[in-house]
Amino acid sequence: MWETIKAWLTTQGLSLATRVLVAVTILVVGILVCRVITRIVNAALKKSKMDPAAHALIRSVIKTILYVLLSLIVASALGLDITGIVALASVLTLAISLALQDLLGNIIGGFTLLYTDPFDAGDFVEIADQSGTVTEVGIAYTKLVTPDNKLVSIPNSAVVSAEIVNYSALGSRRMEIIVSASYNAPVPKVEAALREAATVENILPEKDVYVSVSAYGDHAISYAVRVWAKNEHYWPVHRLITHRIKEVFDREGIEMTYPHLNVHIDK
Repeated sequence: MWETIKAWLTTQGLSLATRVLVAVTILVVGILVCRVITRIVNAALKKSKMDPAAHALIRSVIKTILYVLLSLIVASALGLDITGIVALASVLTLAISLALQDLLGNIIGGFTLLYTDPFDAGDFVEIADQSGTVTEVGIAYTKLVTPDNKLVSIPNSAVVSAEIVNYSALGSRRMEIIVSASYNAPVPKVEAALREAATVENILPEKDVYVSVSAYGDHAISYAVRVWAKNEHYWPVHRLITHRIKEVFDREGIEMTYPHLNVHIDK
């Protein structure tokens, strides 16, 4: 087998050693060139306005193309028939594509996300029942970091087909806190107490504090408290208002009731 390959290389006008030397030289230089191009692409991506979450996908695609081209050039330097290799690669690509439909779907989904741009790196989103901060849109997966610091990887095809809720896109959010109070407490008094508790630092001053009865339950009256805050202040404001409601209710003598049953016995 080896003698046949050696004889074939010799008939092509170059010795085996020469062809191997040329091929190795091309391989080494090509790897260096690929690395230089990759660095240039990385620098261009950092300076571009493109979402950082998409950088990994673009780098992966460009790197794959570069090394495939380098492989073909090295094969040509060895005197191999590139036409045959390309034809074989086409057949293999078809076979692989049929076997890896999910992976291809994820790759196509990644490009779809780049085009539609439903979120940016750093956005807090909800996708396919998972909530977290977007860190990366990779070649096959979108990665989120949950509030309890777990890394969740969601296939891009699932991301594209799922409902995406972006909590960061508009810069501010409205929060709603439901509070129950006894029927014995006058409604105006409870509403005034809730309005006082909800007037805290970092709520948006241009949005009025909304307080109103939301439902009359079996054991208590439910009140809705709605305020607006910037995304970065959402949870701190939510916690602060929740704590203040109990403090103000205690001071005003407003009872937060719990489920109970009154039994009346007729004689």
